[in-house]
Amino acid sequence: MRISADTHPFFAGMSETHFAILSEASMSAEFEPEEVIIREGEPANRFYLIHTGEVQLEADVPGRGLVPFQRLGPGSALGWSWLFPPHIWRFNARAVTRISATFFYGTGLREHCDANPTFGYELMKRVSKVTLERLQTARDQMLAFYAENADRK
Repeated sequence: MRISADTHPFFAGMSETHFAILSEASMSAEFEPEEVIIREGEPANRFYLIHTGEVQLEADVPGRGLVPFQRLGPGSALGWSWLFPPHIWRFNARAVTRISATFFYGTGLREHCDANPTFGYELMKRVSKVTLERLQTARDQMLAFYAENADRK
């Protein structure tokens, strides 16, 4: 799938110059149901923009194994650990349904960010927005969990 500025919400309002950098670095990716896309603890060197399908995020909890904690669907971005040292995945991501996505190698994008700080700042704002949304979702889940379990005491 060749990307265009209206292909994914991640690109909304992006300058043509910055979009061109991402467009040149983009590649299509597809995943089948149950296929692992990201594995916790492995080097983080890419990120994905989900076009179709659902992805399950999972955390490896000692004594419990993989525990699902969030689902992502079309219009979502997957993976931000490529941008933050030590560049290691912090969770697993598994395809629930067939996935069509665009992916980018983080190493090359970090080099673009270093060479072009304006692009780097724009990319950081967009990835930070995704990070903030995930943290808010985690907060909401945590509050719901505590509210449910407060009644059990």
